[in-house]
Amino acid sequence: MAQQDSTFDLIRRGLWDNNIVLSQCLALCPLLAVTNGATNGLGLGLATTAVMVVSNLLSSLSKAYISRAIRIPVNVLIIASLVTMTDLMLNAYLHPLHKVLGLFIPLIVTNCAILGRVESFASKTSPIPAVIDGFSMGVGFTWVLVVLGGVREIIGTGKLFDNASLLLGDAFHFLEITVIEDYRGLLIAILPPGGFLVLGAMLMLKQKGSLWLKAREQIKQQAQIRGGAHES
Repeated sequence: MAQQDSTFDLIRRGLWDNNIVLSQCLALCPLLAVTNGATNGLGLGLATTAVMVVSNLLSSLSKAYISRAIRIPVNVLIIASLVTMTDLMLNAYLHPLHKVLGLFIPLIVTNCAILGRVESFASKTSPIPAVIDGFSMGVGFTWVLVVLGGVREIIGTGKLFDNASLLLGDAFHFLEITVIEDYRGLLIAILPPGGFLVLGAMLMLKQKGSLWLKAREQIKQQAQIRGGAHES
């Protein structure tokens, strides 16, 4: 059945319908721990996306050569290897970001969303849909991290993507924005309770948005039915 999904369906599912955080409520530990700023969220999101894309691809390519009896251990080994490589590369080329994210880079391997997509989708479909699915799921996770971190950062400090050039490199200097001048900040926003409050608001808005889209689709279908009945 997964092979019948269109590219649009895969992308929409990863970004919205089956979003790792807002729909599945997975990976909440790193989400709440590192999102006291948008820069940290972007860094962790990109690292997770890279692991998801490559692990989906390798699982799809190797599915014909791996017995079902050992498929899960092999997939865990693939993910662990990729996370180790990502951790080493971040330490070598983006050391300040690596220091900030710390343990949460190695802990990507415990993100059940990655193993879940590899096991339920990538290991049962061809490479191109597997890559699209991994990319869309990763981007869906990343945008939630960035939005959650950005909202907390603006409320807490009045800035957005602070220290982006230091953590991600000079090419990201353009992201650094002072949203509110001479702002004293609200400390609770960048503390753990602020993460729970903002995440709760995002979950509420996601539910409201999904209900609105569903109602809109129903109205559209009813209009098409009435139009067809009128023509007949």
